[in-house]
Amino acid sequence: MSLELLQIAALNLKKAVPLMLKHKIPTTPVNYALWYTYVGEQNPELNRQLDTVISQYNTCPPVSSELLYRQYVADPVELDVRGMRQSLDAMVTELSQSLKDTNLDANDFQSRIDSNFEKLNRIEDEGYSVEQVLDLVRSLVKESDNIRSSTEFFTGQLQKAQTEIDALKKKLEQTEKDVLYDALTGCFNRRAFDIDFSGMLAQAPLGTCVILVDIDHFKLFNDTYGHQLGDQVLRAVAKRLQESCRDGVKLYRFGGEEFAIIVPKSQLRVARQLAEGMRRGLEKLSLKDRRKDERINNISASFGVAQWQDKQTGMQLIEAADKLLYDAKRLGRNRVLPISS
Repeated sequence: MSLELLQIAALNLKKAVPLMLKHKIPTTPVNYALWYTYVGEQNPELNRQLDTVISQYNTCPPVSSELLYRQYVADPVELDVRGMRQSLDAMVTELSQSLKDTNLDANDFQSRIDSNFEKLNRIEDEGYSVEQVLDLVRSLVKESDNIRSSTEFFTGQLQKAQTEIDALKKKLEQTEKDVLYDALTGCFNRRAFDIDFSGMLAQAPLGTCVILVDIDHFKLFNDTYGHQLGDQVLRAVAKRLQESCRDGVKLYRFGGEEFAIIVPKSQLRVARQLAEGMRRGLEKLSLKDRRKDERINNISASFGVAQWQDKQTGMQLIEAADKLLYDAKRLGRNRVLPISS
């Protein structure tokens, strides 16, 4: 690396570290790389998105950092997946052996061609018969067929390897996505919630609110209409809830028929109003059971909303929201608690 590049790198680090400290960003390799790229101002879209995240949370939640890193910094996406390396190693070994075999065949073919051309050069001097000349031509044709078969096999191996690599990339992309996303609903999963929630409370807890949502009578949907419609209900509810998630509000599938929503930099009153709007939106949902040709209109959910309090742990905040959710169920469902703030 040149002296000029070293000076630029040092300057960027001097800019990145204070920013990370200011926004309470953990000093992990991913965050270093992300903020180093940010202060380098080489990717305007990364800077725009990171600025938006910071304005929404006063920090950059771990899941947001990871997704931004994957999208704008990692090249290729750095996945710690042993299966990928093993599969690629196996393919490289196979291709290497095929190449060696093809090279051996080619070398052997070349020596035979040279020998046959020497004989052709001696045709006039040694007075070869027509039959002997034809034998030489047949030999050349045969050797050509052999090397063609060998190279065709190697080309086929290359094409097969490329197909397997493409399929592996798609599978890895999906696997990596599944680490943070719920496969059924497409929203963030419980793992993503745990990462973001602990990160938010460690980095920028002030004003953080949690909304827990539980679909009413979900077991009845499954028992009456079957699990297929139950899955349809989950997807429809997730989509309707997601439509209300703006300005840094994130939706997570918490487990089963329960969802969690993190509302950053807010107040209990505002978060409760958000939950009430979501509740009314779910009441308008309508699905059709094609098997029974029935319209399902009685979809609703209960909500518990809580705001982080000074010295409160993450578990205590979840428990506070969960207790309010339980009370909402007990009082008749399809309601938001607390009633007012």
